[in-house]
Amino acid sequence: MAVLPPRLFAAAEYYDLMSRYQAVYIDYGMRYNKRDKAVHRYDIADTRGRLALTVPVSRPEGFSSGCLTWADVTVSAHGRWWEVQPVALESAYGGTPFFEYYIDRLMSLFAPRTPGSDETITSLCRRADAAIRAILGLKTYILAELPAGVPFDDYRNAPMPASAPYRQLRQSELGFIPGLSVLDRIFNTGR
Repeated sequence: MAVLPPRLFAAAEYYDLMSRYQAVYIDYGMRYNKRDKAVHRYDIADTRGRLALTVPVSRPEGFSSGCLTWADVTVSAHGRWWEVQPVALESAYGGTPFFEYYIDRLMSLFAPRTPGSDETITSLCRRADAAIRAILGLKTYILAELPAGVPFDDYRNAPMPASAPYRQLRQSELGFIPGLSVLDRIFNTGR
């Protein structure tokens, strides 16, 4: 069993690691850390190289930073990110072999948000993770809670093991770019 941090459209290495385990616990109750951008940011490759796409978040009022968890942090409607990100994905991956086949399965994640929505970033991460695991056909069981007394490999604060390179659309111009969102691998190579 492994314990993983919450991630939005995590790197391909995250899912490679997940596939090695029968059961995984994703710690959505991890303590909020403003510097941990991977919970609400993911990297894709556009024509100039790595591009970070961010879902803006906001901390609820009244919480001290010491007791705040990622499950308390809400998705912000700031910047109309739900309109910007699908356009960025289409611009970056519209020419890949599998973009048109898989993008429709992800579009519900980019539904418009209204100011004051109480959607948490972890609920968005959960939905994105479920969509990605369905696309990949990943059968790893996601535990609802961490069982007491069961040994586990803890990757919450550890780097993910590197995965093998795969074909990327702009690899001849930019070289292979490691650590991109799993979306890069899905759109370029399929399952």
